[in-house]
Amino acid sequence: MMTIREAKILDKSGADPPPSLPRAAYIHLPFCRQRCFYCDFPIVAVGPRQDLGASRLVQDYEAALIQEIQTATGSAPLTSVFFGGGTPSLFPLDALERLLVRLEKLFGFGADLEISLEIDPGTFDLPQLRRYQDLGINRLSLGVQAFQDYHLTALGRHHRRRDIDEAINLLRQVGFENWSLDLISGLPGQTLEDWRQSLTEALAAGPSHLSGYDLAVEPGTVFGKRFQPEAAPLPPQELTAQMYSLAHETLTQGGFDHYEISNYARPGRQCRHNLVYWRNQAYYGFGLGAASYLDGARVSRPRTRAEYYAWVQSLPQAPEPPLSRREQLLETLMLGLRLREGVALKPLLKDLSPKEERAFWRCLEPYLQEGYGEIFDMEEHGPELKPGDGGQRLRLTAPEGFLRSNRILADLFAVL
Repeated sequence: MMTIREAKILDKSGADPPPSLPRAAYIHLPFCRQRCFYCDFPIVAVGPRQDLGASRLVQDYEAALIQEIQTATGSAPLTSVFFGGGTPSLFPLDALERLLVRLEKLFGFGADLEISLEIDPGTFDLPQLRRYQDLGINRLSLGVQAFQDYHLTALGRHHRRRDIDEAINLLRQVGFENWSLDLISGLPGQTLEDWRQSLTEALAAGPSHLSGYDLAVEPGTVFGKRFQPEAAPLPPQELTAQMYSLAHETLTQGGFDHYEISNYARPGRQCRHNLVYWRNQAYYGFGLGAASYLDGARVSRPRTRAEYYAWVQSLPQAPEPPLSRREQLLETLMLGLRLREGVALKPLLKDLSPKEERAFWRCLEPYLQEGYGEIFDMEEHGPELKPGDGGQRLRLTAPEGFLRSNRILADLFAVL
């Protein structure tokens, strides 16, 4: 949920392993039927009926994407590719294939490649799903958000419950095993029983992964103009906390691992691409509004088509300065404490002065004593951590520590 004994024996010797070449790529496909009332992503709304197959919109955007991709150099074979949006299931299949061919030609694909694509109910059919399989797309993320038509209407979603049922049925027919389902809690007028029903329906649908996000009211959106955070008809903070705890209880009892603040997975079905973000590893970002993290520097693309196209024409550009060591430390904390695996303490603390380290532990001590965080060894967590991530680690507990993550991080940032 995004609303997130002092160990003096730590060995701070040794150095971090050298940063690896990026092995993950995000591609933003911005086209949507309409803008949802909570959405502040960079999208292009095309209306309910426009066929994008021969659209000049798509042709121009594809050309810009390919031009940008061609400027990237120095990658190891990709192990994950993620097509996000927008609604990527609206993107023409031939254009999608051309992008994949270009990525493979430029970077190469690893043997165990994860290719994810976001899809919305009502935007795909059985032949389309089979074509995805033919293209090597082996992970889908279905944007359900709610199972009640009145909530879907209030969210400004294009689909309805009948479309959700049809989408799940199509996934079963084609035998798609690795797929995720998205839900949103904290909706206007949403009750705990509404949320319980959505969780129950989600489990019954049989996904291998589930994301449960707390509604964020962003400035400039329809919701941002209609509602004030934590004010009626939005549920109060106490109720959204109950929703979060209910999701943890329901989904973990249903066989899911609560591996990240907002994400749950069946064994072996964690989203490998998103783990790259949360482990603060290098990745490519291509397309409107996308961000990349290369050579220690973060670069965000413009959020409008005109500005993005002009930006692509100006490539290559002078490299951005890398983040400072302190900025990297703070980002590692912010991202890594979202994960159940937490963060390795040795590389985290090695650049702190003795005074800063004492302040760090004084800040954490009450949270550790209350059971909102814990120190553990890699060997206790299991084999999913990478070699080199061993030794003592810090993590927040689920769900209580995750619920307090924002406060804990704010306190840690203040002392660092």
